[in-house]
Amino acid sequence: MPGAGESLRGGRRGIEKESLRVTLDGYVAATRHPAAFGSALENRFITTDYSEALLEFVTPPVASAWEAIQYLCNIHQFVFQALDDELLWAMSMPCMIRSGADVPLARYGTSNVGTMKTVYRRGLGYRYGRNMQAISGVHFNYSLADDFWPAYQALEGSRSEATEFRSAAYLGLVRNVRRFDWLLLYLFGASPAVCKTFLSGVATNLEEFDHGTLFGPYATSLRMSDIGYQNTNQAALNVSANSLEEYTRDLAHAVSTPNPDYEAIGVRVDGRYRQLNANYLQIENEFYSTVRPKRVARSGERPTEALRRGGVEYIELRALDTSPFDPVGISQVHMHFLEVFLVTCLLMDSPPIDLDEQRDNQRNHTMVATRGREPGVALVCAGESVSLSAWGHELCDRMQSVAELLDAGGEGSYVASVAAQRALFDDAERTPSARLLADLKTTGQSVFEYAMSLSLGYAEYFRSMPADMNAHFAMLKAESSASVQRQSDIEAADELSFEAYLEQYFS
Repeated sequence: MPGAGESLRGGRRGIEKESLRVTLDGYVAATRHPAAFGSALENRFITTDYSEALLEFVTPPVASAWEAIQYLCNIHQFVFQALDDELLWAMSMPCMIRSGADVPLARYGTSNVGTMKTVYRRGLGYRYGRNMQAISGVHFNYSLADDFWPAYQALEGSRSEATEFRSAAYLGLVRNVRRFDWLLLYLFGASPAVCKTFLSGVATNLEEFDHGTLFGPYATSLRMSDIGYQNTNQAALNVSANSLEEYTRDLAHAVSTPNPDYEAIGVRVDGRYRQLNANYLQIENEFYSTVRPKRVARSGERPTEALRRGGVEYIELRALDTSPFDPVGISQVHMHFLEVFLVTCLLMDSPPIDLDEQRDNQRNHTMVATRGREPGVALVCAGESVSLSAWGHELCDRMQSVAELLDAGGEGSYVASVAAQRALFDDAERTPSARLLADLKTTGQSVFEYAMSLSLGYAEYFRSMPADMNAHFAMLKAESSASVQRQSDIEAADELSFEAYLEQYFS
């Protein structure tokens, strides 16, 4: 594949990082979205996720991991200039939640689109509980360069239309991520322990670590386990990634099929919307998956419509815990490895996934989330039992050649990223989850005390940075102001009632 390394290196990457605002004593902040950040509805770089307290930082797609980290660092520095009496929680799993009422719904103004976003979040609270919606993580967005695709299509000997070929290749990548997402939980999972307050009244198999902490002795990511984002109603959806047609069909079916449990909640009760509808999914974004094929939607366009219109544009990887060992929750080394991983998933064979393999994939995912560091832990590959360590090394072997392609003429950072992660398959004590538990034992701190100390340290780190070191400060300030005006314009332009708006959106 002539010029393969060059065209592969032309990809774009971006980060979405969720950060929970907390008070100086560690409780979820009850304050409104700070005015200094502008409109959560319209700001391109600083918005909110489920809760008014759950900030989401968004970098644009950029040409290098370094640029993405710099953007993310500058957003953090900008944010901390306005958080005088609050911190950003340094871990994925929140603490000090007495009840779901402690997690305030995000607000987006009076427009129909803003109201829809808030009602959707209210529905998530009714369906899954508000506690779960305070969990945070990091999403890695990635796309291959435009000039990669013609060369790759020629190499594959495909006569498909270019957009169809690209979408089919991206769906193959998605299937392989579903096969191998356990690897990401093992390497990057950083939530083996959780505050007792988060699981108050919930029966679990977790053990007591200390007076305030529950943990899984060999867990990697409780965030990605059944106490985190997993859900029985969604587990029954079986959204296929075997083709773009099947993926959009299955999502559209879930968004239009009533669920008896959600019908029991009610949609509009005493004149107030509890949820957008009573279907398995209120909207497509409710479907939780470790990876999503994406296309930027036009105004008023649903995600499935955007995919059908223009095909897959980029991949959103959603399996990453916030790294407590990095001030912005992710590092350049992580990003280089994730890029190698995704390109490897694209280039590897990726046959369709049947229901049996889907069950094996889910079993592997759950096993690694809850017991991934257990000595001798075995997973299922092609119906056969295989040790996690052996399979991890095999995948790293495959990634090595891709890393060398990406590094051609460079500094060796991609090869180094694979070497750094490969070492974790030889020594589970070097994984983030094991390091975190070791830190708790060494310091004698509960997970709450440990996370508080990290959060305070990172706050000081960013607050000590002078604004003139922030190359994006002026842009972020301008965007905050402009976003308020854009929200005002949207609200002024509304002509439909909210009921009519929903009917039009779902028609």
